[in-house]
Amino acid sequence: MRSTLRAAVGALVALLCLLLLPSAAWAQASPGPGAGTGGTASPAASPAVGGGEAVRGRLLHAGEPVPGAVITVKTPDGADVGQDTTDDAGDWLVPVPAPGSYVVTLQAESLPDGVQLRPGSRNEVTLPVAAGQERPVLFALGEGTRKTTSDLDRLPQLALDGLNFGLIIALAAVGLSLIYGTTGLVNFAHGELITLGALLGYFFNAVLGLQLIPAALAAVIVAGVLGGLQDRGLWRPLRKRGTGLIAMLVVTIGLALFLRGLFLFLFGGATRPYRDYQAQTGYDLGPVSLAPKDAISMAICVLMLLVVGYALLRTRLGKATRAVSDNPALAASSGIDVERVISVVWIAGASLAALAGILLGLAQQVSFQLGFQILLLVFAGVTLGGLGTAFGALVGSLVVGIFTQVSTLVVPTELKNAGALAILILILLVRPQGILGRAERVG
Repeated sequence: MRSTLRAAVGALVALLCLLLLPSAAWAQASPGPGAGTGGTASPAASPAVGGGEAVRGRLLHAGEPVPGAVITVKTPDGADVGQDTTDDAGDWLVPVPAPGSYVVTLQAESLPDGVQLRPGSRNEVTLPVAAGQERPVLFALGEGTRKTTSDLDRLPQLALDGLNFGLIIALAAVGLSLIYGTTGLVNFAHGELITLGALLGYFFNAVLGLQLIPAALAAVIVAGVLGGLQDRGLWRPLRKRGTGLIAMLVVTIGLALFLRGLFLFLFGGATRPYRDYQAQTGYDLGPVSLAPKDAISMAICVLMLLVVGYALLRTRLGKATRAVSDNPALAASSGIDVERVISVVWIAGASLAALAGILLGLAQQVSFQLGFQILLLVFAGVTLGGLGTAFGALVGSLVVGIFTQVSTLVVPTELKNAGALAILILILLVRPQGILGRAERVG
């Protein structure tokens, strides 16, 4: 009992040390929401040379640079800070005196003939600049390089966006499915593991200044360790005490509410981007456009899902995991260390959830409820594919992700999640065990 309490306290202290210490720095390092909309490139955010602060960007129209345009920068109270004129490559840069909030304005009358702001976009944005940061600013010009005239034209792009979203959901869903399969626990705090990964990635990237790739690796490792500590300090003692699954489900709900409140207290309610890979031009590939960060995100998801699939099918630990999922008592009688398998599953599940959170934060920016916002879709993917089956979670998540985006052809964007849940209900009416689930006799 004493060792269990020490483990629980250690897990809580580790979490608080990682989150409480940088809480003040998070607010200072926050780059804030991005300005403008897609279609115009700008250099990725990076620390300014010599530790100075600046705002910068690149003006493009139909893929071509726009020289001679004037950009002015002022403080929120109207004091002039500086201005610059875009060069032959469309680049501009205005140093600012200190970290803070600034108003950046594109002088529309300085644009060359035939070049104008995209309808609905603004020529003035207000944004914060963090210490040592060159903050990218986007201004959308023209009508874009591709015009959509019908829903059919939008379908390929929406399907690609849905595939990307579905792969991210699949990373989180596979971890949730493995935890359910080996323990029977429906973990409503899994969304907070997704958020934890995004927040740790932001901490290492925006606060400590690591480039996003090593920051993401560090965040995944730390999240995996915390996932293992969570199992050892909380769920293992509950299992040993014979706590029922319904009671443990209620504990997961309470844990989710506690962690969400903690994240809000430490991180704040603002939505913040990572310092890297925020402003990228999408490359036209036939009827679709794909930004480099989205292509890399999809590749990472596919690679990790292949690694998980290979581990489950070919490795000794993977076979032991499937045995525990099928029948824990029989697996234990066969000499398998069930608790060790469950600990590894928790570490892997938390790591996959953290990676999903980082990739989702890269696509949508980071917030304290990032994981909570997609938790229902993660559960939908797991249920649709078949409870407890990792491969079913993958298939179900892809269906949910693609249908979520494609459904915006016929429903408002605000209701796209409802469309995914509707397809879940329809498929379960036809196949109650899920797409890859096994039918079981009840009663």
